[in-house]
Amino acid sequence: MNRSRERLIDNRFLQLALGCYVAFWIALAIRPLDRSDWFLENLLVFATASVLIPTYHRFHLSNLSYALILVFLAFHAVGAHYTYAKVPAGFWLMDWLHLKRNHYDRVIHFAFGLLLLYPVRELLIRSAGAKPSWAPWLAAAVLWALSSFFEILEGIIAQMFGPISAPPISARKATFGTPRRTWPRHLSARLSLRFG
Repeated sequence: MNRSRERLIDNRFLQLALGCYVAFWIALAIRPLDRSDWFLENLLVFATASVLIPTYHRFHLSNLSYALILVFLAFHAVGAHYTYAKVPAGFWLMDWLHLKRNHYDRVIHFAFGLLLLYPVRELLIRSAGAKPSWAPWLAAAVLWALSSFFEILEGIIAQMFGPISAPPISARKATFGTPRRTWPRHLSARLSLRFG
């Protein structure tokens, strides 16, 4: 069967992976710590789905790429449910490494580069005709640009809808786009390239 014409209904792996993610997402959508933060954080999920689902029939990625995208979105869903500053895994990491704050958001920035490098590389090779030797470098540049774009967008949203009073230092990342951050935005963007 021509892979470019394969239908979603024929791809059992993707059906199972997507079903697991949707069930996980629904479970985390129930009583998040901050509903408005959850909604804003999930705009990324809605945007991703609005691109990947309609284009599946004409052009789709490998199962590995879809799996990596879904793993990243699952980590992101956890952060959206708890707000990034209150994710239990981040507190475990904080205690284990003797850190001063919950670094789950930095883990997600790293995961953005690590998990999405292969799908973006594949997209560039198959749709833009990038040479395989150049594709990883171009994918890293695309991810860095996207990461920077998201940081800028987060700053704009923070200015428009941010909290009225600044939260305490330990909870500064508890609200989406909090304008007072404990490190510069360019470091967040650079962290997505640590792997790439």
